[in-house]
Amino acid sequence: MNPEITLDQTAQLPAGFSIRPGALDDYKIVFELINASSLSLLGSVDLTDPELIRNDWKDPKFDMTKSTRMIFAPDGTLVGALEVWDTGNPPVHPWIWFCVHPDYADKGIDAILLDWGEARAAQAVERVPDGIRFAPRTGFPVQNVRFKALAESRGYKYDRSFYRMATAFDSEPEVPPISEGIVIRPYNPETEFEAVVRTMIESFRDHYGFVERPFEDELENFRHHFLGDPIYDPSLWFVAMDGDEMVGISVCRAEDYENSEQGFVNELGVRREWRKRGIASALLKTSFAEFYRRGKKGAALGVDANSLTGALKIYERAGMRPARQYDNYEKELRAGEEISTQTV
Repeated sequence: MNPEITLDQTAQLPAGFSIRPGALDDYKIVFELINASSLSLLGSVDLTDPELIRNDWKDPKFDMTKSTRMIFAPDGTLVGALEVWDTGNPPVHPWIWFCVHPDYADKGIDAILLDWGEARAAQAVERVPDGIRFAPRTGFPVQNVRFKALAESRGYKYDRSFYRMATAFDSEPEVPPISEGIVIRPYNPETEFEAVVRTMIESFRDHYGFVERPFEDELENFRHHFLGDPIYDPSLWFVAMDGDEMVGISVCRAEDYENSEQGFVNELGVRREWRKRGIASALLKTSFAEFYRRGKKGAALGVDANSLTGALKIYERAGMRPARQYDNYEKELRAGEEISTQTV
């Protein structure tokens, strides 16, 4: 299926509805759409800052004309939005995200978006070497039974669950002791950016779904999405050092994406050879302590519900509990060798 052809087949839309590619100026109405959906489904907003959407769309590898679609009601209201992220190298698991306004849930908008998204994602197979498995993925909160039924009706299979973990601070977090010789300190943005990215890569090689890609691609992605964050604050990045060697990182932001009264831990990882020495817990609690010092009431992060590295247990020991569950689904469009990490 060619999505450029599908775009013209507007007869499948309800009468008077229209579809077009997204534009950068659409970020505020997409922000409103996302939060309307989240409030209806979960009782809380999903994002507090529309600039996060705009920054994502400005990713130099993301083509809004080819990889987004917006559906509008006859009165001009945005009722559905879609993004297809096939920016991996190689793009073995393109990510299909879509959202529908709750007032239009019975109009078939979700099916139109998912079908279009799959058609667009399928084009990425041309950039995946022969013999490599290719399977687009999508996901949504576990409460979204409508999206689950739709995905399964289209041949998507359950893949994995992820948790949003959260904790509230009732007192100043205590940083636990770590192995002798390990020092946790603030990151130096003038000299350590590449070292942080390398440490992140080495730490996340053991995470389910990791796909190795060129280091320059990782640098560009990290630079855009983290340094380009509207509230980027390098003083909230912490590193664990063993002498002159960086062995762990905690990359944080001052505000949780959906609750500005909490801090958020974007990335926390420890290189394999230094695990089981208390470094991850110390990095996490160091981040918590700084959040507390800045007046935050708690912290949140995301984690694989069946983490291969035992991250979930670390977060639970730190007092965090699952606040929300997201289920991921995938559809194999080409069989072959699975190159993303599955086990360790």
